[in-house]
Amino acid sequence: MTSRPVIGISTFLTDAGWGRWDSMRSVLLPERYPALFQQAGGIAVLLPPDAPEHAATAVAHLDGLVLAGGEDVSPALYGEPAHPRTVASAPERDLWEAALIRAALASGTPLLGICRGMQLLNVVCGGSLIQHLPDVVGEDHDHLGAPTEYGRHPIHPVAGTLLADLLPEPSVVVPTYHHQAVARLGEGLTACAHATDGTVEAIEGPGFTLGVQWHPEQGDDTRLAHALLHASRRTPVPVPAA
Repeated sequence: MTSRPVIGISTFLTDAGWGRWDSMRSVLLPERYPALFQQAGGIAVLLPPDAPEHAATAVAHLDGLVLAGGEDVSPALYGEPAHPRTVASAPERDLWEAALIRAALASGTPLLGICRGMQLLNVVCGGSLIQHLPDVVGEDHDHLGAPTEYGRHPIHPVAGTLLADLLPEPSVVVPTYHHQAVARLGEGLTACAHATDGTVEAIEGPGFTLGVQWHPEQGDDTRLAHALLHASRRTPVPVPAA
């Protein structure tokens, strides 16, 4: 019997209220993140922000790593002043997740960065970000949905890349919610998908190192989750077709 791979997923550190508690410092993650990887056959483990020096130990206990979406990455990490529309409110998370990425890259642990997770992967590898995408593509775009719902637009995988092997169609419509994007590409990374307007929508690196600008947990396409688990298993299983 094949064991279920353990997938660590980063989390938010924020104030939340429930029951009699109006505001309590909490570790949170939308339920659809762990559900995506559980349904694909993995065991989801939530990773609250911790001291960066503990990242290598945490990653050593995982079969795969997922960097979830969330707040803007601090532009101080790529040497730029903050744009007026940048809201970088998670310094503990920035440092912890950057250390997780470095540990995963050093150990060859399969890694999937989602939205913010892709952006931080790019920054850790020496890249930079477009801090407000409408400055580049204009206000009339599909990257950012309504305040309470995700947008949808097609992405176009680049032939010959890992992503194109996983998503072989010329275009795939994805759920999306972001106002930042890759500017300068990080060292050792390849842009492996673009939006119609040219925005970098996915990046990849050595082994199974993949970042996507969209939110697979908000859609019905489970191929990326299965691919991560496939890369994480000691006894691989096939990735399902579209």
